[in-house]
Amino acid sequence: MTSRGAARPNGQPQASKICQFKLVLLGESAVGKSSLVLRFVKGQFHEYQESTIGAAFLTQSVCLDDTTVKFEIWDTAGQERYHSLAPMYYRGAQAAIVVYDITNQETFARAKTWVKELQRQASPSIVIALAGNKADLASKRMVEYEEAQAYADDNSLLFMETSAKTAMNVNDLFLAIGE
Repeated sequence: MTSRGAARPNGQPQASKICQFKLVLLGESAVGKSSLVLRFVKGQFHEYQESTIGAAFLTQSVCLDDTTVKFEIWDTAGQERYHSLAPMYYRGAQAAIVVYDITNQETFARAKTWVKELQRQASPSIVIALAGNKADLASKRMVEYEEAQAYADDNSLLFMETSAKTAMNVNDLFLAIGE
């Protein structure tokens, strides 16, 4: 039996480069940060997700062309009382996903505050993505897609509407950040 050193057990070609990225999720409580991470890392969705205390840490690797991108994901708590801990998680992060709930205008306003804070205090080269989550609840929409897209364009942010429940754009969001 001949061994093909370039193939991995799943049959995919071996990536020639491995990049490790620290990624932090920020946003109000109950916008779906943990659900997005759970959907991306484990392909799961739980209707009733417990609130995150402090932060949760997960990892996931994806292959982009000849590079394996390993995400070290810090899922932060959204409650106001944990806000002072956030800089500890986004310090040194190469990427951040700021999440809001498309059915709640207040979470979008709060997302803008997070973006400002990252632009002021995080690494100047940080990649910031804005995720309008709960796109499966479009009939209850309070934040228009065009409004969020215009804000993202004005601030040089990646932007996607996502649904952790249906998995819409979840992997695409993380892959776009990896690119």
